[in-house]
Amino acid sequence: MPAAQDAPDAPDAKDASHYRICPLCEACCGLEVRTRGSQVLGIRGAEYDVFSAGYLCPKAVALRDLHEDPDRIRTPLIRRGARFLPATWDEAFAEIERRLPPLLQQHGRDAVAVAVGNPSAHKMGLLLYFSRLAKALGTKNVFSASTLDQMPKQLSSGWMFGHWLSIPVPDIARSHYLLVIGANPMASNGSLWTVPDFRGKARALRERGGRLVVIDPRRTETAAVADAHHFIRPGADIFLLAAMVHTLFDEGLVRTGRLAEHLNGVDDLRQAMQAFAPERVAARCAIDALTIRQLARELAAAESGCVYGRLGTCTQSYGTLCSWLVDVLNALTGKLDEPGGAMFPQAAAFAQNTQGAPGRGRGVATGRHASRVSGAPEIYGELPMTCLSEEIETPGPGQVRALFTVASNPVLSSPGGPRLARALDELDFMVSMDLYINETTRHADVILPGQSPLEHSHYDVAFPQLSWRNHARFSEAVFAPAAGHLPEWQQLLRLAAIAKGLGARADVLALDDEAVALEVRKLAGDQAPWVMQALAGLQGPERLLELALRSGPYGDAFGMKPGGLSLAKVRAAAGGIDLGELAPRVPELLRTPSGKVELAPAQLLADLPRALADLDTPAPALVVIGRRDVRSNNSWMHNLPTLAKGPFRGTALVHPQDAARQGLADGARARLASAQGSVEVTVALSDSVMPGVISLPHGWGHDLPGAQLGVAARQPGANLNALLDDAERDPLSGNAVLSGVAVTLAPA
Repeated sequence: MPAAQDAPDAPDAKDASHYRICPLCEACCGLEVRTRGSQVLGIRGAEYDVFSAGYLCPKAVALRDLHEDPDRIRTPLIRRGARFLPATWDEAFAEIERRLPPLLQQHGRDAVAVAVGNPSAHKMGLLLYFSRLAKALGTKNVFSASTLDQMPKQLSSGWMFGHWLSIPVPDIARSHYLLVIGANPMASNGSLWTVPDFRGKARALRERGGRLVVIDPRRTETAAVADAHHFIRPGADIFLLAAMVHTLFDEGLVRTGRLAEHLNGVDDLRQAMQAFAPERVAARCAIDALTIRQLARELAAAESGCVYGRLGTCTQSYGTLCSWLVDVLNALTGKLDEPGGAMFPQAAAFAQNTQGAPGRGRGVATGRHASRVSGAPEIYGELPMTCLSEEIETPGPGQVRALFTVASNPVLSSPGGPRLARALDELDFMVSMDLYINETTRHADVILPGQSPLEHSHYDVAFPQLSWRNHARFSEAVFAPAAGHLPEWQQLLRLAAIAKGLGARADVLALDDEAVALEVRKLAGDQAPWVMQALAGLQGPERLLELALRSGPYGDAFGMKPGGLSLAKVRAAAGGIDLGELAPRVPELLRTPSGKVELAPAQLLADLPRALADLDTPAPALVVIGRRDVRSNNSWMHNLPTLAKGPFRGTALVHPQDAARQGLADGARARLASAQGSVEVTVALSDSVMPGVISLPHGWGHDLPGAQLGVAARQPGANLNALLDDAERDPLSGNAVLSGVAVTLAPA
């Protein structure tokens, strides 16, 4: 990719080059950022990076735009009437201290909710310290973007393998067959699979005689480079996957191999799949029975390979069932935990499946509480994001009256956005931590600005648990933050201190020392004083990282394993440290009570009759699905000139047959409507979508009053989520239904 255009020279400033890990999507590419003084001159891929080897996508180049964006908030803001006024940090926290404790005292802890967005996963301070705020508030009302796109996979993984993040990923470097369902890694570079340069890796797969097959309602960028692509009716993934499992049993293709002794539930699974013959599900899938059987045969016969399913398989009513059956297919064909198949990364730090006694554990617990209004069960400590509106609107004990949002824009990213916007205006108090005044934060009473991604050090906390290759990388801040700008982790600690009643002026560094000392005592016992001494000189996220690295699976155990990892060692390694190919981890990785892979969890078997009853229900004539673009991972990226330039990407893709019925030409304006609402869209005729399917990307709708996203507002687009029902969820995981929703199309 080209580097950013040269910035003007700064007088007397020296040119420098900085290694940086990109924080803008799950690919986590290593970058080389060239600077002169405080100016970014250019950004390119770091060829010496052990993980991404010089690859980067257009988003990385836009880091300069983000750093320099005049719309980015750089000082705290307090609402006074209809306007936001700049404030000092002390003034902002004083305002929060003035308003939050009385509300908690009068209405209780559950009167406050917290909502966190996915950018927090790309900031070490936010990800490691958000839990401090949530714990201090003591509320059950915790919401995150996970219930908009990935909770089904986390839940099925928890039930099968014993932990929410024990998610197997394709070992693409050694694979000979990759079946991709409802995913577009050419655009995303992986999702719950960190795989920069998917195109290059897919090309290598084919060059060694491998085969890439894609199943999707749209001929995506990934499908365009595949050996085969099959359209599937949106929402029918559960029937296809179940029919493939049926075929494995029916045709005697089950080969569990090395894992046979580590699997529970094969016979229960065989019985549960009897009703899903390919011949029965074919019409609903819009894929003929012979093709379904052939897909199962190809997977079973492949030298190595696996099934990979992602967003399309999660964002539907049967999301958890689909996520489960993807891993079932891999297990039954001997492709789970085998080289070239679906394997479990071993992260250098923070992965709970590398901690404690290996091979057995408590598993995961769900439903420890439920949402007040809908009764949606808690999953992984969270409630569905789509429950937030009703929790604010509905009077009674526990009604949400205050909200903290952290790097989150649910008004655009969650179904029922217009309803949520109205609900936010009913809150007594709202605080947002964010870089922008966006469609959600425009409702806040106080906004606390985060730092530019170039102004703090970085280590990927979550993504090494999902990476195509094991590694450890650290990057320093490129620029020093503005004087006095609190890092996000200290902002969260000050908010937590206020929530605990300790006041806005509490010594948060001392509080952090106490919390770390407690964690070290649990980890090291009698050796805790020695470990604390080894951590001296570090604070905040870097201290937690040092503790996690040195006590992790590759760590030096604080000197007991010479040559092992420490923060100093990772810090000194230009481009990171390669920790090798993925290796088999079963049974060591398992944390289930049985110590086995659970192929037939009772909760999943109990949900199958719901799918079976739906099998003979006629599919809607016209449905809408989302779309991913390599330049548009989050809604705020529409405000970055480098990513916004070029053709408008918020169009509605419509098959020519569907357009002709309404007399719609390419570029026409049309009204897209559902039972929940309607939006006006620009039509783009395309046979890349199957007839009966319209594709509209999410994250658009930048025409709401009060938002201050100047570039995005020039091409606002339409908000897909205005068409979606916030009451429609996968009943097991609570994940929102974002795909396959019935719509009508007419000229505007």
